[in-house]
Amino acid sequence: SSAPQRIPVLSYTVRRLFSAIFVILGVLTLVFFSMHLAPGDPIDMLLPPGVGGRASGELIEQLRARHGLDQPLHTQYLRYVGNALQFDLGQSIRTDRPVTAEVLRLYPATIELTLAALLVAALVGVPLGVLAAVHKNSLIDNLTTTVALLGVSLPHFLLGLLLMLVFALELGWLPPSGRGEPFTLAGLRHLIMPAATLGVATSAIVARLVRSTMLDVLKEDFVRSARAKGLAPRLVVIRHALRNALLPIVTVLGLEFGVLLSGAVIAESIFAWPGLGRYLILAINGKDFPAVQGAVVFIAGMFVLVNLAVDLLYAALDPRVQYN
Repeated sequence: SSAPQRIPVLSYTVRRLFSAIFVILGVLTLVFFSMHLAPGDPIDMLLPPGVGGRASGELIEQLRARHGLDQPLHTQYLRYVGNALQFDLGQSIRTDRPVTAEVLRLYPATIELTLAALLVAALVGVPLGVLAAVHKNSLIDNLTTTVALLGVSLPHFLLGLLLMLVFALELGWLPPSGRGEPFTLAGLRHLIMPAATLGVATSAIVARLVRSTMLDVLKEDFVRSARAKGLAPRLVVIRHALRNALLPIVTVLGLEFGVLLSGAVIAESIFAWPGLGRYLILAINGKDFPAVQGAVVFIAGMFVLVNLAVDLLYAALDPRVQYN
């Protein structure tokens, strides 16, 4: 059989972006019908406390018509998809503000938290994995494996509460909640605990992957040749072995970006971080259909773009990589 045809990076990127449209459309469709078929009426959330069942049918119908909820479900869906293609994610039922504007206002906080957690995962997980691989079956290897298993097993909400209890309430080193100004010392102090809460579990996953990948690479002929040339063990591990083990590590970090985005919902709720995750929780509790759909679609779009960026990074890390 003939070899697969190589295609330019630009063509590959365009094809991936085109397929991403259908991925996001599938996410939008799933979230739309899940929210509308779930029990409860968002109009009840708009009525003043205590009114509920005493509200007149005319008032309820006016509110439903105002938010387009009086139309058949398929009509609402087609209208929403048409507006979404024009980057109009609708009007929030809870705040009566454009969802697109709300998402654009809040997403920098969530991206900041996610990237910080990813940095924590890389800075902690990669060195631990390398140490475990270099000292295979030693005390260091056993300790790092135990720490990795503990990190994976510990729930986000429990770790967050423990960090808050120790570093905010007992020691008073860090603020318990909120977000400081980015790129300032106050902003960094607010960021440490939420980023650690999200990043610890991912760092454990990265450490285990790095260990297994490094063990395979250290057996390769080019590593033995580098050692035979008399290179320092540190250079052999970092410059030769770790460099050739980067592709699977980058892949996992790209996939974990999406996991961290979803995990930000919990961390933002615990630490009152003003981002998309906290906004999404409030929208779900209030049956705010447009807000939930807009936040989820944006998160899905970010996940797709990050994974595309990871695929394009392969060629930069390893020139032998070609796109088929």
